Amino acid sequence: MSVLSSPSFLRAVVWFDAATGVLLAALHLALTDTLAEWLGLPVGLVSASGLALIAYAVLAMAIASPRNAPRGLLWLLIVGNAAWALASLGLLLSTAIAPSVWGQAYLVVHVVSVGLLAELQWFCVRRLAMPAMA
Repeated sequence: MSVLSSPSFLRAVVWFDAATGVLLAALHLALTDTLAEWLGLPVGLVSASGLALIAYAVLAMAIASPRNAPRGLLWLLIVGNAAWALASLGLLLSTAIAPSVWGQAYLVVHVVSVGLLAELQWFCVRRLAMPAMA
């Protein structure tokens, strides 16, 4: 059995996702004004994303806690991560806001890291669904 086919590896990935969500939520909510200024992002966006991250992290922790996570909820995490990565890309390419250089870097990190996390989760869930080779 490959490590990527292991349910315990998938649980570890979901726990990592939850932990980073909590960390980013705390950062966004504790330093809203400072982050908004440094990143060149609207205060409301930084604050709202912090609240969204709390909800996401709670969901991820609930999914990672049981031995066998419900597949439907795992897919919800995957879609959530993909949407976050695409929204970050949209903000980066949008002319509606003008993020600073730090803000552009922050958004690029989100696009790449959250996109890779979604892909890793997708790959793990798909591998769990595959029948064992005889």
